[in-house]
Amino acid sequence: MQAPRERYGRWNSDARIVANSRDQGSPRQQAIVLVGWILLLLVGLRATQYFSSTPTRFLGCDSPRDRLAQSIPLPREPSVVLLSQTWDKLQTIFDNYPPQPLTLRQKKFNTGGNFPDIESIRNQTEISEDDSKVSRANHVEVTKNLVPYPKGLFSGRGIVMLAGGRYSGYASTGLGMLREIGCTLPVEVWMKDTQEEKSGWCQELRKEGMVCRRLSDYMDVSKLEHGYQLKINSILLSSFEQVLFLDGDNVPVRNPDGIFDSKSFTDTGVVLWSDYWRHSGSPVLPYVLGITGEASEVLIQEENKTVESGQLMWDKKIHWKSLCLATYYNYYGPQHYYTLISQGWAGWGDKDTFPMALRSLQQKYYTVPHDLKTLFVNDDTLHGIGMLQADPTNQTGYEPMFLHSNVVKWGARAFMCIGCASDPMDPVALSALENPENSIHQHLKEHYRIFKIEDMEAMGIDPEPLIWKSMEHTACRSVWKDDGLCARTREHMEKTFGHQFRVGRIAGLLGYGDRVCIFNQ
Repeated sequence: MQAPRERYGRWNSDARIVANSRDQGSPRQQAIVLVGWILLLLVGLRATQYFSSTPTRFLGCDSPRDRLAQSIPLPREPSVVLLSQTWDKLQTIFDNYPPQPLTLRQKKFNTGGNFPDIESIRNQTEISEDDSKVSRANHVEVTKNLVPYPKGLFSGRGIVMLAGGRYSGYASTGLGMLREIGCTLPVEVWMKDTQEEKSGWCQELRKEGMVCRRLSDYMDVSKLEHGYQLKINSILLSSFEQVLFLDGDNVPVRNPDGIFDSKSFTDTGVVLWSDYWRHSGSPVLPYVLGITGEASEVLIQEENKTVESGQLMWDKKIHWKSLCLATYYNYYGPQHYYTLISQGWAGWGDKDTFPMALRSLQQKYYTVPHDLKTLFVNDDTLHGIGMLQADPTNQTGYEPMFLHSNVVKWGARAFMCIGCASDPMDPVALSALENPENSIHQHLKEHYRIFKIEDMEAMGIDPEPLIWKSMEHTACRSVWKDDGLCARTREHMEKTFGHQFRVGRIAGLLGYGDRVCIFNQ
């Protein structure tokens, strides 16, 4: 069943200035009059924008993203030498004390999609008693020899987002949303190496208080065999002392500026968000990590859920050792620790290395108490969109803040591109518009909302128009600019939300340049 298109009220104002004069006067007098009119127009526009409740055409031009452009200081440049030396010391320790066996065979649970019972978890992964003792002893040596916190190397607070390759297209949406919702935090966008960079994108990001960083500038990335290993290293090597990490497919729906001052973060130094599932790790895991004195089912029997690392907060000064220990788990993650922690159940990867390191060192942290909410596509199916995680500043009630789009990944090219799969310079899979089997294909083809409007109203948010505004910027005014992509993106916004796109002459005269005004009909 097709959902109705959402329309908004029309904008009825049409400001016009008519100047008549019988006496033209001298050229100098004419110039003075012209300047006077321009100044009056400028003052009138600004006054209307900031003090009138009646929308005007130029209100759509003056978005938070435009106002914040070039006003947010860039993150400071870190010391490449000192960061590289810090990593080299850690890597030496990690190489000297590997877990045993070095490679654990990953198997899937044969439970028909249901969460495995304790007996299945108990027998899923075979580790000899000798190997588990060696792993425990080596784990002890790692924790004893971790490098001390490097004073003066990190400072300030900011956002770290992981991008690179096709994830850069998704990240452009989330980064644009940060500024559209008024976020003023500086941002570091991390990629593995230069091969994952989109040419020219990093120069564009600098205008918005964002900088690109490459892991290859600080470490040998050839040993990072899986994308899950990139996250922890981008946090570790970031110039920020206090980090809000966001995955490249994470789209904020509420301004996160204030979360570093929240009691949940200042009291603990770490904020984590829950996932869907309980623990499925091997009983050997708590023994190896020093949580228990012998193999134990203590984690399996807990009611607490595992965590979801599409977003997390970390104070490196307070929790430096646990961050380094989590890095050790990820260093041997694909070969050993990811399997030891999840045993092949859903969530294999980096996500639970963070709380495991904290628990191993008996350090406190805060888990947001509100369960995540799953968003579904606006139709009669149960096709998922992503996980909507709560604002950590509200400890008593659920308010949405982060949309981790782990299913429908928001990107202009991923949604609306035609022929991108054959682009040798920047290939992506068939776009949702091209692929009839895609869960949002019909929404894009027939122009209606992807989110269910009743779900949004129940939570007091409506982020979809702004998300599309961020994607329109990518499609029309970025290094991904493409005339066809831009036209299709704008057409969808016009027919779904009632947006219009215009560049007024007066806007250009007043210094708005080629900025496109987006406003409702």
